[in-house]
Amino acid sequence: MRDFPLGAVLHRRIRLSGRIRRVACTAVNRAWTAAQEYGRISKDSPAGLRFAHFGDHACIAFPSGAIFGEPWIAIGDGTLIGAQVSLSAGFVPGQDLGTGLVVDIGKRCAIGRGSHIVGHSSIRIGDDVFIAPYAYITDQNHTYADPDKPIGGQWPQNVPVSIGDGSWIGTGAVILPGVIVGANCVVAGGAVVRGQFPDHCVIAGVPARIVRRYDPDLGWQSVSAAPVA
Repeated sequence: MRDFPLGAVLHRRIRLSGRIRRVACTAVNRAWTAAQEYGRISKDSPAGLRFAHFGDHACIAFPSGAIFGEPWIAIGDGTLIGAQVSLSAGFVPGQDLGTGLVVDIGKRCAIGRGSHIVGHSSIRIGDDVFIAPYAYITDQNHTYADPDKPIGGQWPQNVPVSIGDGSWIGTGAVILPGVIVGANCVVAGGAVVRGQFPDHCVIAGVPARIVRRYDPDLGWQSVSAAPVA
């Protein structure tokens, strides 16, 4: 029997393992591409048909986040929702929320990867709203009125949320219950927003406040401090 040098044997094994890895990587990449193509949710897909409205040319990318309460969620035409975005209406799947929409997302919106839109009462997002990755929007928060009772055990409070047409919500921003953001506003990344804000302003900080506003005569103007309504 012919003896092969140890180095040559190891070299052949390394080459073989390299080929196996390349084949495996190619197969995985092709499978993932197919999953993204066929796993996304669109108007005519079985998952899309569960929504109150799922607009033309709208889609939710694969893999999606937690999605439930679809009969009370509407998604407008041309709206693109990124991977791992959570959309929910109600506390738990199957909850009867009565008539009317709970989460209403307008036309031509874009919602970035990993964002959460958690509705219980009313969240209205206008047309052409862009939401960066990992934003959090909710219309419900726990109360802490009773100092002797765990906060998690106290009944939460629902207050409607509205985001105006053409606004931009930055990465990691938090929109709390009761927030009204006007049209064409900018919410800076990482802002924690509560209260009401007019059209054409820039909102930043924790807690968020107006830092710039648009004046029809002067253009965009810095604001040193502006109280939240």
